[in-house]
Amino acid sequence: MPHFIMDCSADVLNNHDEQHIIKQIHLVASQTGLFDEGDIKVRVNAYNTYLVGNKQESFIHIFAHIMQGRTIEQKADLSRQMVTMLTSLFPDTPNIAMNVSDFEKATYCNRAMI
Repeated sequence: MPHFIMDCSADVLNNHDEQHIIKQIHLVASQTGLFDEGDIKVRVNAYNTYLVGNKQESFIHIFAHIMQGRTIEQKADLSRQMVTMLTSLFPDTPNIAMNVSDFEKATYCNRAMI
């Protein structure tokens, strides 16, 4: 936790190496100061079959799952910073977005907690 999951059309991976993209997402998340760097998890899901507005158009969407407790302003700033970075890496990708979902602390469990 936190988890940053990038769903994208497979064609966007032609522009940059997947490891480079993951490192850039990690860097932006880390630079916000909202998370411990060692806790940030990033992964990419690339799709060959998809529709965007009923057509096959390149896309990137980041789903961020973070522990509750950050303000709306902090989460909005995180989204803006991430979309800004992705827009600079992928200037020809017309659909780039991000959303942030909160984990509830009361229902979260990981291996170390057992």
